[in-house]
Amino acid sequence: MSAPAWVPQSCTLPTEERPPRVAEWDALFAERLTSLSRPGRLGLRLELSGGPGVEERVRELVAREAGCCSFFAFTVTVGDISVLLDIAVDEAHEAVLDALVARTAADGESR
Repeated sequence: MSAPAWVPQSCTLPTEERPPRVAEWDALFAERLTSLSRPGRLGLRLELSGGPGVEERVRELVAREAGCCSFFAFTVTVGDISVLLDIAVDEAHEAVLDALVARTAADGESR
């Protein structure tokens, strides 16, 4: 799935910066994703394995993403051995969350 196929018009990240950003998310998911769940149609919960620097990596990536895609609401919760990343969107951006779920699941399967 290419980034332009699912990135909404409301994303303000310049087009040339989108592939590297998608690659950052893909790398995080491929390296750290342990589980994902969809608690509701407008929410996604990702559990990432913890370790040195993981919380900072997630928080930094989330901060940059929130800066260009204000329709995302991110919550980062740190546990003893994991980092939980909850992502929520409004109804207008449900398709973006669906695409993120598909992309995240595909990354998890490739591990």
